[in-house]
Amino acid sequence: MLTEYPVKILLLLELAIDGKEEPLFWLMDNGYPELGAFANAIRRDKTAYEWLLDNGYPDLAALTDAIEDDFEAYKWLKKHDRNFYIILSDAVQPKEYAMKYLKEYNLNIFIRLCIKIKEVKDQQANDAWDYHKSSPFR
Repeated sequence: MLTEYPVKILLLLELAIDGKEEPLFWLMDNGYPELGAFANAIRRDKTAYEWLLDNGYPDLAALTDAIEDDFEAYKWLKKHDRNFYIILSDAVQPKEYAMKYLKEYNLNIFIRLCIKIKEVKDQQANDAWDYHKSSPFR
């Protein structure tokens, strides 16, 4: 569970989700490859997503999918009692109850992570409409 990691490791995860390579490589090389893979899976790296599934982190893979509004992943998280991951997924949307929950319990690092993930997802959506970024001729 993400709640088991020290805050400073989660801060590195935030930077890795933002696409910063140095924190990503640090996570990968210092015993947190699942967080590096999660960061890359959030950024739509299929290899990283598969790594999560193949290496015992289906909950992080499901969280990645739930953040993308995959209802089956949401159901999987619920079935496997990953309620906190449901809250995180909803906070990325952002659903008011989820952000309120994170604030109420002073889970500021998770608020930061959700905001960062939302920024990345919004940028991905914008990039999908920008023909300069998706053109096969660039």
